[in-house]
Amino acid sequence: MFFRTDMAVERRDLYKTANKLENEIEGIECEEEKLEDITVTRVKIINEDGERALDKKRGNYITIDVKKINNITEEKEKKIIDTFSKELTEIIKKHVNNNEEILVVGLGNLYATPDSLGSKVVQNIEITRHIKIYLPDAIDKNTRSVSAITPGVLGTTGIETVEIVKGIVDNIKPKLVIAIDSLCSKNIDRINKSIQISDTGIVPGGGVGNKRLELSEETLNIPVIGIGVPTVLDAATIVLDTLKVCEINIDENDLINKMKLNNFNFIVTPKEIDTLIDSITNIVSEGINNSL
Repeated sequence: MFFRTDMAVERRDLYKTANKLENEIEGIECEEEKLEDITVTRVKIINEDGERALDKKRGNYITIDVKKINNITEEKEKKIIDTFSKELTEIIKKHVNNNEEILVVGLGNLYATPDSLGSKVVQNIEITRHIKIYLPDAIDKNTRSVSAITPGVLGTTGIETVEIVKGIVDNIKPKLVIAIDSLCSKNIDRINKSIQISDTGIVPGGGVGNKRLELSEETLNIPVIGIGVPTVLDAATIVLDTLKVCEINIDENDLINKMKLNNFNFIVTPKEIDTLIDSITNIVSEGINNSL
């Protein structure tokens, strides 16, 4: 099955629809919690059957969906931040203790707005490692040591992101990496309105067919939590959704292949992406700071 999405919950829904399944997929556990206008979906891949079905590594994938992310009230924003922070805190606790050091990595290209989320989030992270080292009396001894890096992209550095991050990990020896990146979705309603948290690492560029070497426990030798927000989608998704509205049936893979042959292989983003990125950056950075 063709997947042009980084979202585990979307891959689950697509697989169930394609295979006409009413019950849960073999090897997958899923639960959904509704908090007024926020929906939290927890997908857990528990074995090889689940891995094959979703083409994702076994582990936990939590998706927080909201109806609107831009021009929201302070109360609504706080509720989203609190929900995100709670889910992130729980997944961090599974891998490290309260005072163990964490490295935050902002993936993506700061100069390409849809791909700038990771870099912008890192700018707002509360960094403490240097204070604990050089001014230990100026900070509570129980404060967690937090450091951060924005490694850039292969096209501007000539270095794979995992090579940069591994060099830092081997040198400063954090116990956990949190990597933030922009994602690709297969649902228009999720663009800049969802946050995915996973404890299986992250593959930069995976959703748009431009896979780089993954950041994971296998490559870094420490746990990696991935945080992502879908900011782009495949043009074929828009075409398919339009055809469905017009009640025109077409084979999805056939459409995608025809679009590629005619050089219609576009990745698109909303026209107001600048303000949307600013809004979601604040939510993600505040949520991470609260959790750390």
